[in-house]
Amino acid sequence: MNEWSKWKIEKQLEKTSAALEKNGFSSVVCENGTGAAKLVMGFAKGAQTIGFGGSMTVAGLNLPGKLADAGKECLNHSAPGLAPEERLAIMRRQLTSDLFLTGVGAVTLDGKLVNIDATGNRVGAMTFGPKKVIVLAGFNKLVPDVEEGIKRIRMWAAPPNAKRIGAATPCVETGFCSDCDSPQRICRVVHIMEKKPRMTDITVILIAESMGL
Repeated sequence: MNEWSKWKIEKQLEKTSAALEKNGFSSVVCENGTGAAKLVMGFAKGAQTIGFGGSMTVAGLNLPGKLADAGKECLNHSAPGLAPEERLAIMRRQLTSDLFLTGVGAVTLDGKLVNIDATGNRVGAMTFGPKKVIVLAGFNKLVPDVEEGIKRIRMWAAPPNAKRIGAATPCVETGFCSDCDSPQRICRVVHIMEKKPRMTDITVILIAESMGL
């Protein structure tokens, strides 16, 4: 990355962080994923049960492994070998975890969080239940506004995510969203946080690296 691109990213992250703070969220800017992971480990010191929202950003930082090594009970419904009823039980327990870690579909420059979920367990836990929520977002998640955030998720994030989980949807064949009616459609719950929910402690960690999808 050249110095001018780095400068532009830093300015966008600073603007977004200030907007998030204005909207009631706590926000921190990290230079890289390593710094973000260290920050999360600090937040996790007082937590015993930690839920995960199925985020590639969280997985890419190896936070489930690091937290398990630290003796935490990791509620990860994406862990391999789980039966469907075990996955569902973990999703429900995440709603009352001490700490919930998740990525985000898009973050607007005016400080809003935009997500599209298949089940809603992730956005449910982000909104209410856990004692603390941490949202991690690489600079690639920044968008001008909510409309662009929804477009980003549908056009750029959803097709590879559908392919990653093996969904039988048109976008897996074409690489493009067709607003399908497939039974396995993953775009089902559009969720926009315009302000921090009243009773939820949320910190958004913005990372000056491209992370996740």
